[in-house]
Amino acid sequence: MGTGKFSAHVSSSLDPETGKGFASMASRICYRSLHRYKYQLMEEYTYATGFSMEQTVRTGQDYIVLQQDGMLTLKKGYAWDGPSGPTVDTKNFMRASLVHDALYQLMREDLVGNGDGVRKQFREDADKLLRRMVRKDGMSWPRWVWVYQGLRLFGNAAAEKKTPPTNEYAP
Repeated sequence: MGTGKFSAHVSSSLDPETGKGFASMASRICYRSLHRYKYQLMEEYTYATGFSMEQTVRTGQDYIVLQQDGMLTLKKGYAWDGPSGPTVDTKNFMRASLVHDALYQLMREDLVGNGDGVRKQFREDADKLLRRMVRKDGMSWPRWVWVYQGLRLFGNAAAEKKTPPTNEYAP
């Protein structure tokens, strides 16, 4: 090799900042737009939800796994947006927001709660679990009541089935 020539599938380009040549293996990239996330899990987290599932459900890449016995495992690297709505992200809200966001994601991806009645019950159970968790983690009475009522009144849209993002290509 050493001749300065590249094989046919590699293109040579000039770096716009340095003016020097560099090799590019592909002429385009594949990516998808993501919703905004504020937090990323830096180690795996497991939580016993108390739910009873007909079967184990999992997202692609196994970032979320909810077992039949209700054990929820979130893989290192899982990203979530933290507490939603007009609220402040406090330590007594973080664990509950993580678990709640994962459960709502399972609903959005249509992995749990198939059918209106089942989805409604799963959402209610997820909201009640968040309430139990924030209380256990020390959130004050007026705040957890306000958070729970906000979820019940305005959380439905966040649990509705969503079309997954499509891959895009550039250029």
